[in-house]
This record gives sequence, structure tokens and C-alpha cells, in this order.
Amino acid sequence: MQMRKLGNSGLEVSAIGLGCMGMSFSYGPPKDRKEMIALMRTAVERGVTFFDTAEIYGPFINEELVGEALEPLRGQVVIATKFGFNTDFDPRDPREGVAILNSRPENIRKVVEASLKRLRTDVIDLYYQHRVDPDVPIEDVAGTVKELIREGKVKHFGLSEAGIQTVRRAHAVQPVACVQNEYSLWFRRPEEGLLQTLEELGIGLVPYSPLGKGFLAGKMDEKTTFDSTDFRSSLPRFTPEALKANQALVDLLGSIAAEKKATPAQIALAWLLAQKPWIVPIPGTTKLERLDENIGAVSVELTPEDLGKIEQAAAQITVQGNRYPDRLEQLTGR
Repeated sequence: MQMRKLGNSGLEVSAIGLGCMGMSFSYGPPKDRKEMIALMRTAVERGVTFFDTAEIYGPFINEELVGEALEPLRGQVVIATKFGFNTDFDPRDPREGVAILNSRPENIRKVVEASLKRLRTDVIDLYYQHRVDPDVPIEDVAGTVKELIREGKVKHFGLSEAGIQTVRRAHAVQPVACVQNEYSLWFRRPEEGLLQTLEELGIGLVPYSPLGKGFLAGKMDEKTTFDSTDFRSSLPRFTPEALKANQALVDLLGSIAAEKKATPAQIALAWLLAQKPWIVPIPGTTKLERLDENIGAVSVELTPEDLGKIEQAAAQITVQGNRYPDRLEQLTGR
């Protein structure tokens, strides 16, 4: 497995990480615990060193799962988790006025202790603010994490779905190791200034949903249905109409994949890896064959000609459907 450094932070991780959310949250009912523990441990054997979770996934059960799986391998792995939601509420709660965000310093101090316990560790390698809380100055958030780093409870600070100015302000207080944002061939907003800012400041990028929540793997079409416990059932981009309209993007990946003797998912991941040397995608999976497929993307080499061909073809495709309902989209880019 190739290794990459997330910006200037010195944090070195495998070029492909593993997003663990779907093992127990958002993509249907929680998967078999023993199978998921075995999958994570196999990932380490395959060279994966970077594992992503959050307190709100469940809530709490995903951190517990990751903690149990990786405790015997703790010295070999980097564990990232997140704070910033009021865990008294489900983040998908549609009720108006529910205070779902909470990045007050006293809450950060409370939840870091709980996350450490669930993760069965004495230090969190990478601690992200999950979503920017407009009621708490980012300087206060960064300052609190800075104190936690000084106390040895956290090693690195990250931000998730933060706006450019927020990244700058936070970084001025406590260096930000990386930003985690959605980024893939079907969601390219980070190219509108964020990538340039991260490069300027020496901050890494960790793309989540690098396979478009599974769509770019080429296994879906307009007849695909989602259980009510699968959050894709509520996303505009996963309606039958949008799935049909966006098939052109999968067809593009498929044509490149055929030339490279690879899969559409591997081309999508290889495309991300080719964008910048400080980008580390974290595809999630619950299946061993998909884990091996994703890891295989590291060996797929896209030439400048390949990248130009993808760019030219992608420019002709207009992706249909918003990525989130409005109430969730409003939590991003602040």
C-alpha cells in the first residue's frame, strides 16, 4: 500500500482509507458485528492504516465497533472521529428549531472523553469538527482542540464540510491537518476555491463518498430501490429520474475501466488520487471483495492523456439532482 501525507501536518496514512459509517449507520440496518470487525482487521492486513468514524454514527455504536476492532492493532492505525452534533438528537431530525449542532467548548471536552472510551484508546489521532456551528466562533473551537492536543488527548485537528474562510480562521489558531468534504467525479464543488486554499495552507483533503455513495461503482440504475433505513432513499440524487440521467457518468468510467482492465470504482478512486498527492479518499464498504477492489485503485495509473479524456467527457455531462435535501445542505460550506 502506498502512503500519503495529509498536507504539512506530518500525518501519514494509507493512500486509501476506510470509511466505517455504513457498517452501522445510514445504509440500512447495522451489519453483523463480528463480520465488520473481521473486515476492519483484514483491511489492516491489506495495508489500510486510516479509519474514519464519528460519535453521531448510530449514535455511538460505530465508534464502539471501531474501537473493538482496532484495539489489538492500535499501534498500526490512525483513527479519525468527529464532534459537533448535539447527541441528544438524531442529525436527520426534521423538526424545525431542533438544536442539532453543539461545538461549545464545554461540550467538546465532554464528548472527547466519551469518544476516547468508546474507541478504547488514550488519544484520538484526528479529531474533526463534523459540521460548523454558527453559534460558536471557530476560534473557540480551534482553541479548545488546541488545548486537547496540548493535553495529549488529540494529535491532529480537522474540519468537515467547512467553508474557505472558516478553514482560514481555524488554521490561524490551531493548524488544520485536513478537511473532510464530499468530492468525486459527480460532486466537484471543492474545486471552486477549496482545493486552492488547502494547497496554499498546506492542508490535506479527505474526500468522503468518493464513489458517490455507491453510484459510481456502476451497480445501480433507475430501477434500484432503497430501504427506508437507507438514507439514500431521501436524497434527490437517488431518485429514479436522477439515477437514469446520471448514468452517463458511470458509462464514462466504464469505458476508461475497460481500457485499463479495471472497474468503474477503481477509475473513480484513481481519478481522485491523481488530483493532488495530499488527497486521501475514504470509501466505505461492508464487503471484502469491495475492500480489495477499492485498495486496487492505488495500482491504477491514469496518464495525463487519460485524465484529459475524462475531463473532456465529464464536462459534457450535467449531473442531475442535489446531493442533500435543503435542511442538510444548509449545514455545509459555512
